[in-house]
Amino acid sequence: MRDALSSAVFIDRDGTIMEDTDYCSHPKDVRIFPGVLEALRRLKSRGFKLIIITNQSGIGRGLFTLDQYRAVESEVLRQLGDGLVDATYYCPDAPGQHSKCRKPAPGMVVKATRDHQIDLSRSFLIGDKEVDVECAHNAGVRAIRVRTGIQRDVTGSNADWVADDMPAAVQIILNAKS
Repeated sequence: MRDALSSAVFIDRDGTIMEDTDYCSHPKDVRIFPGVLEALRRLKSRGFKLIIITNQSGIGRGLFTLDQYRAVESEVLRQLGDGLVDATYYCPDAPGQHSKCRKPAPGMVVKATRDHQIDLSRSFLIGDKEVDVECAHNAGVRAIRVRTGIQRDVTGSNADWVADDMPAAVQIILNAKS
């Protein structure tokens, strides 16, 4: 049964795949970082499932609607290309409320693992904040923290690795897998 499970890379969205525009609510504000598309294609070609997991507290805070979130998500997926990302999971919960999905809680990873038959022991999470690192470890996957988000200082990070950007993070994964 173990062979039937896939390895995956869980990827934070804002600050990791694209510029963090502080509650991105319009497709025109989607700016994918240079090198991300090619890096994700490298992972996909090596058999990884690619799953975006993203806290979207702007929904819970009433700053934008679910429809606005979906429009942004559609634009991200359009820019990345059809079929590259296997799934996207989001958590609309605002900070301070009990939540099983808001990172650092592992709820989105747990749900994706069930939905996509993922082997967590062969999986990774890439994110730009320490909550992403905590989420990874809470879910039992290795964490790579990138320096592309707003919180670039990684001093004291508990990440398994730190990388300058997504292409560097992908190289770490490919080196670790081989």
